[in-house]
Amino acid sequence: MRAELSWLRILGDFSHFLCLGLRSRTSLAAENLFLRKQLAFYQERKIKPRRADNPTRLTLVLLSRWFNWRDALTVVRPRTLVGWQRKGFRLFWRRKSAAGRRPIPVELQRLIRRIARENPSWGEERIANELLLKLGLGVSPRTIRKYMPKSPAPLPGGPRGDQRWATFLKNHARGIIACDFCVAVTATFRVLYVLVVMEHASRRLIHLNATVHPTAAWTLQQLRETIPSDHEYRFIIHDHDSIFSAELDVSLTRLGLKVITTPVHSPQANSLCERLIGTLRRECLDWIIPLSEGHLRKVLVSWMAHYNRGRPHSSLGPGIPHPRLGALRIKPCGHGLPIGHQVVATPILGGLHHEYELAA
Repeated sequence: MRAELSWLRILGDFSHFLCLGLRSRTSLAAENLFLRKQLAFYQERKIKPRRADNPTRLTLVLLSRWFNWRDALTVVRPRTLVGWQRKGFRLFWRRKSAAGRRPIPVELQRLIRRIARENPSWGEERIANELLLKLGLGVSPRTIRKYMPKSPAPLPGGPRGDQRWATFLKNHARGIIACDFCVAVTATFRVLYVLVVMEHASRRLIHLNATVHPTAAWTLQQLRETIPSDHEYRFIIHDHDSIFSAELDVSLTRLGLKVITTPVHSPQANSLCERLIGTLRRECLDWIIPLSEGHLRKVLVSWMAHYNRGRPHSSLGPGIPHPRLGALRIKPCGHGLPIGHQVVATPILGGLHHEYELAA
């Protein structure tokens, strides 16, 4: 209300100024001298004028452009009028140049909150990759972070990488597969052992199975079913577990693979497979209590399909290890959805995760 009254006063002063422009110069000079005489009377009495408000200041600054205001200024000091001018310029420039980046559309903000709410284990990079690959929306992970709850800081320290081993993996990634075991506990506190086999180059999970009694014979049979006869693999990595017996290594050598056994107490030597097992725990096993061995196998099969065909991987660019046949490559289109399309969510594992795609 006060701002509206201020603008009305400024418009009134401007209208009065236009009306004065129609009068003769003699009349204006006489009126100017008349007003100066009255101001001199107040100065002789040393009467302090009332403090000028913002509309009065703006009017005086605008009128000062039409004549030599230094000779007519008597109410305030010259530096005060200059300060009013600078203050008005700062307000003008502040409104003209808005600070910071423009906010993303409200619909995209709601979509980010929806994905974060439906997938509590996803981080900002995972959501950014999902939006880029599935929906063609290029949003920075830092922008997504503003609309997500604060995640706990990572623990200080961590696995220290070895440059020589990293160079080896980079040079031979296409010919390397890795395997390892992890455990899962059923609702009746029965311990099940899960075998994980993956490709290094594509990060593709090529085999996932569970058993109650893991033996060398069972493990070898699983690897035989996983590795085809016309494979192009050269190396297989596993640890010093007793399940990987000498007979198992000899059989793998006959399949055309060179067995690489990691050093003792060195999980970083098989870092990609260890990271895959960590992802399996964080995104599947930590959220589900298997009822039996068969139930666990069904859960693993469902999660394996999601991991290979629907889950973006940052280390691939981002990319998907084994995209579906006929899947369209979505081109990034900024912050707006294509016209005539909507976002469709497909629940995975009963809604624990979701896959998003565009539908006409």
